[in-house]
Amino acid sequence: MAVGVLALQGSFNEHIAALRKIGVTGVEVRKPSQLEAVEALIIPGGESTTMAKLAHYHNLFPALREFVSLGKPVWGTCAGLIFLANKATGQKLGGQELIGGLDCTVHRNFFGSQIQSFETELAAPKLAEQEGGSDRCRGVFIRAPAILKAGPGVEVLADYTIPSDKLRSMASDTEAEEAIAYSQGKVIVAVRQGNILGTAFHPELTSDTRWHSYFLKMRKIADETSLQCLDLSAQNFRYPPGRQPSDLPVIEY
Repeated sequence: MAVGVLALQGSFNEHIAALRKIGVTGVEVRKPSQLEAVEALIIPGGESTTMAKLAHYHNLFPALREFVSLGKPVWGTCAGLIFLANKATGQKLGGQELIGGLDCTVHRNFFGSQIQSFETELAAPKLAEQEGGSDRCRGVFIRAPAILKAGPGVEVLADYTIPSDKLRSMASDTEAEEAIAYSQGKVIVAVRQGNILGTAFHPELTSDTRWHSYFLKMRKIADETSLQCLDLSAQNFRYPPGRQPSDLPVIEY
């Protein structure tokens, strides 16, 4: 299986290295035509606003939405998770374009700024059930998002209980506070819906390749139920009227 890795910015090299460890060739994807040569796609972590501007500049959004809608496996890590969500909150002024397809509300930078980045152990029993090994995995969270709400067709693979001493640095808008209260201090950090996998953390920055192996075993889901939320041409995934990316800043991840 040829696996594409969106290589606009962010940790695409680390994903390619992780794929290499399990004997799979990762292909850098920067143009719509390059998607035709791959059977699955990873959208890595990085600076989501910059990645959105670059994707718009290269006219990638239509091709990415088509790739998702065809049922091919797609995995978004950190910024990639934001891209795949049907709704994103906590965005910068003007918002950013999304690919959509994942029936979730994701809060951008939920866990705070760069200095609030952290690592922790996560319970991942479904990962262990399929891939073996420990029922826990290492979660690396770098300016990470979190999933506040997940639709009925979304399978939760991992969540995170927020320690009381971290609550002060968490997102403080009303929607985030309500979600934390409703879930008794937990947020979702890994999900699967049909052909889409999303993680708020960075498995590619650890030595554990089980998430990559799990992703490669995902198969095309063709039934209408799995695709019912994939309204990928919907206006809400695009920039607000009158707003378009005007520049392409280079931001190191």
